[in-house]
Amino acid sequence: MKLAVVGGGSTYTPELIDGFARLRDELPVSEIALIDPDLSRLEVVSGMARRMLAHAGHPARVLATSSVEEGVSGAQVVLFQLRVGGQAARDVDETLPLRCGCVGQETTGAGGLAKALRTVPVVLEIAEKVRTHAPQAWIVDFTNPVGIVTRALLDAGHRAIGLCNVAIGFQRHVADLLGVPPARISLGHVGLNHLTWERAVYLDGEDVLPSLLAEHAESLAEGLGRPELLRRLGVVPSYYLRYFYDHDAVVEEQRAKPSRAAEVAAMETKLLEMYADPSVVEKPALLGERGGAYYSEAAVALIASLLGDRPGTHVVNVRNHGTLPFLGDETVIEVPAHVTAAGAEPLPVPPVEPLFAGLIAHVSAYETLALEAARHGGADRVRNALLAHPLIGQDATTEELTGLLLDANHAYLPWTVR
Repeated sequence: MKLAVVGGGSTYTPELIDGFARLRDELPVSEIALIDPDLSRLEVVSGMARRMLAHAGHPARVLATSSVEEGVSGAQVVLFQLRVGGQAARDVDETLPLRCGCVGQETTGAGGLAKALRTVPVVLEIAEKVRTHAPQAWIVDFTNPVGIVTRALLDAGHRAIGLCNVAIGFQRHVADLLGVPPARISLGHVGLNHLTWERAVYLDGEDVLPSLLAEHAESLAEGLGRPELLRRLGVVPSYYLRYFYDHDAVVEEQRAKPSRAAEVAAMETKLLEMYADPSVVEKPALLGERGGAYYSEAAVALIASLLGDRPGTHVVNVRNHGTLPFLGDETVIEVPAHVTAAGAEPLPVPPVEPLFAGLIAHVSAYETLALEAARHGGADRVRNALLAHPLIGQDATTEELTGLLLDANHAYLPWTVR
């Protein structure tokens, strides 16, 4: 089978290649097309990919190309992992909102909206090429903001599904705490992408979350920083919930240190130097600090199910279709789903408590408005999306942020007037 990666020049790519090499029995890939407009990065990363596969004794061919048409032609699956504007744009996403007293983050708040505005039109343009040159291919989206991008793809009629590594990362962490294989752990995961809660943790079908919280709350709260909150709520929020539950403290922390984008940019420079070394044939340990842990394993398992070889349950971003009755059917949620070659069918979800359902509904409304702004442009649509976001929600702040955001991103938004 042929698999294509849009954004194949990313420093993430060796993580994917490592997964394909280790899990070849689950996913027998014969060709991997790496697609990227940055030919210098693509040359380095594709060379690293070829060496990794050769070192592992994997026979897959690696095609490196800047042509989406060539790369996706004949592919059964196309992975999207692109970043419009690179780390420089991300740095703006993470720093600009701080000027207005708002969290600076690349997937939520004003930064997340800016990323959606830049990304959705590009993703839809590429997806049309996939439709033409690989009409039966599945699009697996890892590009943030995953929920908004996945809905844009589904609304346009593409065979698409969204994937995030938060759930598999939590599953592996719990498995380590319990000293059991990850396959014995499943999750009561519910919410939107980067806005989720684990309301149950099943070990061989039995919910062990209460005992986990009693014995390991400090470890489970890593990234969130409030073990007492986990014990009180009886759930494990995603670490992204810290932007909501501890907003002001996060803003102060962000103002006092370099952005994550600056850290990642420096890391990427080192990684690319390592990838360019012909003696390096395995993914460097530094890649583990880059983010995206277990991304490759989640992707391999999901793709194997989509191609019909290994039907299974995966935490993915899919249409709601009544799963959460307080949201519209067309919204995209992140929940466990049964995945086969026919697609993903969300599994039933127990009624969601008001404390969580309220925030889910609030952010889902923002995502709808954000997608409208990304599709159609217009400063008023941007203002409305910002006003609807629970991390912003004040008119004066919205007005200031809109001006700053559009000015900083005008090169990526042809509808802006200068």
